[in-house]
Amino acid sequence: MLPVTLLTGLDDEFRGAVASNLLAAAGPTGVLVEYDVSGLSAGSVVRTARTAAGVIDREVITMDHPCVSCAMRDSLVQLLSSIAAIERYGAAIVNVPAAGDTQALATELATADDFRIDAVVTTVDATTVLADVTGDELIRDRGIPTAVEDGRAIAEVVVRQLESADAAVLSGDGPAALVRAINPRLLIKTTPTGLLGVGLHAPGNVVEPGSIAAPADGEVPTLVWQSNRPFHPERLYDALEDLIAGSARGRGTLWIATQHRNRLSWDSFGTNISIGVLGPWLADLPADRWPAVGQQHQARSALEWHPEYGDRASYLSITGPGLELRELTDRLDGCVLRADEAVHPLTDPFAPYLEGSTAA
Repeated sequence: MLPVTLLTGLDDEFRGAVASNLLAAAGPTGVLVEYDVSGLSAGSVVRTARTAAGVIDREVITMDHPCVSCAMRDSLVQLLSSIAAIERYGAAIVNVPAAGDTQALATELATADDFRIDAVVTTVDATTVLADVTGDELIRDRGIPTAVEDGRAIAEVVVRQLESADAAVLSGDGPAALVRAINPRLLIKTTPTGLLGVGLHAPGNVVEPGSIAAPADGEVPTLVWQSNRPFHPERLYDALEDLIAGSARGRGTLWIATQHRNRLSWDSFGTNISIGVLGPWLADLPADRWPAVGQQHQARSALEWHPEYGDRASYLSITGPGLELRELTDRLDGCVLRADEAVHPLTDPFAPYLEGSTAA
């Protein structure tokens, strides 16, 4: 079965250099698949497959909807299957453009029978990663080819690449602690040596919506916080900007007093934050529907089930090089609804942004 390495990263030049290094390491039986997305806005992407000896396949992919991930998903499985069928190639490396959704691509490729994902490797520019994961710049403002409606922040793109990867190749070892804090599972290297045929990829190893990160013991602080009382909606809303200041990544589950029936997710990337509806709480579901809820939430609920509130609780993890953990803890504690505060008079500034929300 043909082993496939997916290569991601924001910086085209560094990612391309790592791709060329991997192709050289694979020898004459290696194949590198690359995408020229410079014509994306006009609706075309050029895909090539080459060995050390030269190009073996070239296709111009035209699209009604110019999207990097769509261009790849529509044809990559077929290409890799045809490469595997020839049986003369020992490895394939796919150089994924910066805006590509690597997790979605890996999930789709995992269903193939004639090739397997050997590793997802992300490349990290050591000179820019700190600013990238703590800032507010949008991907479309960086000049990276992507769909017109792609409103992701650079911080989200980089963090998602790190979280979906099995290994990271850094252009220098300076940001290793930050990278490890975002994804403690990563194999971190400063060269791609030894990253072919390593069998690192585990398809089910993904970040579950509403889950939190493990506490960090390294140089970059991570706060893990929880409360079995709901948030006061207005105090939480007013504090959002302060809560994510100095952070690179935040995630978890929210219980907001005015959203009693909705389990909410917290996802923050740098100074960008998204709060959305994950679905109902387990306490509001019949037992036969529990398997549809994330396994991590089920496991946590089994350990911490409240006799009155069930699985209703808030738990967050926030990681960042500039965090003051005591101050952040106090700020979160201050956003919780006090025992002497009633729910029904409260207004909910989150409700207009939560599709399908149901205020208490």
